[in-house]
Amino acid sequence: MKKVIIAAISILFAMTTSALGAVWEIDTDHSAAHFSIQHMAISKVKGTFDQVSGKLEFHESGPSPFTLEIVIDTVSIDTGVEKRDSHLRSADFFDVKKYPSINFISKKVTPVGNGTYEVEGKLTMHGVSKNIKIALEGLEQQVKDPWGNIRKGAQVTADINRKDFGIVYNAVLESGNLLIGKTADVSMDIEFIKK
Repeated sequence: MKKVIIAAISILFAMTTSALGAVWEIDTDHSAAHFSIQHMAISKVKGTFDQVSGKLEFHESGPSPFTLEIVIDTVSIDTGVEKRDSHLRSADFFDVKKYPSINFISKKVTPVGNGTYEVEGKLTMHGVSKNIKIALEGLEQQVKDPWGNIRKGAQVTADINRKDFGIVYNAVLESGNLLIGKTADVSMDIEFIKK
C-alpha cells in the first residue's frame, strides 16, 4: 500500500512540475467564446465567437502561477441569424472592420480554491481597454491525445458591461424597457495544447 501511495504522489508531482515553465497554445478548432444578453427584457439572445486563439504559460516563480492571453476574432460572431450577425458586425456594435479582435491579457492570478482561479487582466474591445476579473477553472487535468499531444481544458466565465467598452446602441420600447441589456454573460470553453 505504501508503494502505491508513493507512486501516486510521484506521478502527481511529475505532472505538476512538467507544467511549470510550459507554454500551452489554445486549440482554435476546439475552443469557443459564448455569450447571452437580455432582449426586450423578456428573453435572452445567445451567440458564439468560434475563432479563439492565444496561450497559457505557467511560471516557476512569481506572484501568479500562470499568465493567460486570449484573442477573439470578432468577425466569427454567430447567433444563428445572419441578419442579426451582420448588424452585430457593423459600426452599431463590434465594428469588425475597425476592431477585428477582442483581446484579454492577464495581470494577476489568484487561486480561490477547488481548482478555481480569479484572473484579473486587461480586456480590449471596440477600441477600449479596461481591467476586468474573470473566473477560470479546469486546469488540473491533462491528457494525451491519439496523436501524442498533451492537452488541458479550461472554462472561463465573466460578466461584461458592453457600455463600458463603447458599445452603446439601443432603443427604448413602448413598454419603457430597453431593446438590449447592458450586461452580457460570457463563458468560454478552451482547449490547450502543450508546445
